[in-house]
Amino acid sequence: VPVPAVVAVLQPAHGLGDGFVMERLRGETLGRRVAAAHRPALAWQVGAALARIHAVDMAGGPALRRTQPRAEVQHLADWHARHGTVRPVFQLALRWLADHAPADVAVPALVHGDFRNGNLMVDLDADGGQLVGVLDWELAHLGDPMADLGWLGVNSWRYGRHQRPVGGFGHWAQLFDGYRNAGGTVDEARVHWWQVLGSLRWGVICESMGEAWLSGAEPVMEKAAIGRRASEAEIDLLDLLLPRPAVS
Repeated sequence: VPVPAVVAVLQPAHGLGDGFVMERLRGETLGRRVAAAHRPALAWQVGAALARIHAVDMAGGPALRRTQPRAEVQHLADWHARHGTVRPVFQLALRWLADHAPADVAVPALVHGDFRNGNLMVDLDADGGQLVGVLDWELAHLGDPMADLGWLGVNSWRYGRHQRPVGGFGHWAQLFDGYRNAGGTVDEARVHWWQVLGSLRWGVICESMGEAWLSGAEPVMEKAAIGRRASEAEIDLLDLLLPRPAVS
């Protein structure tokens, strides 16, 4: 999996606190620029990278948070309830997720947790785009590997290129082909379920940011602006749960 290598870990004698120095990579991370064109080769590479992440042997690795599908539904339900807002679409999604929750995974895999366009560094000068680095691992945990594929397909990470479900730059078939070629097994029904949960998750995150601004806890205009995007998540959820027939 392409990642920036750690070249030095800070020690007490350095007097700089905790941290590390990483290799500098060259590439583009702005999601809108990555999604500006159809990049099937990049979608394939991204699928292969995900399969390799999910195959990492975690025996003897760090103690990471563990999660399962129904636990994630309950987490989102509790988080949404704490905001005290009334959003019937969120309630519809929570009910659907609970009614259709897949079985727990027997052996949880390493899950990136925030694998999406915007956390990928891409060489746009390479023919078809080249994946240079997978960034932002702070939400890594052990769980269902299909969660990463579903999160990547959330509409908000397409940057307006709604017709290309994989980050705005590719299609499911290209992603799945790369994933399978690298040894992964795709469960498309689980991917869809996690895509619904991911859309709701982003909506609750937006709602949380709006609440932080309204309460004065974080009086930053960015919080207010992102808070308003909860309505976009409602539209995405309705489109996933109650799709409209195609217009001829």
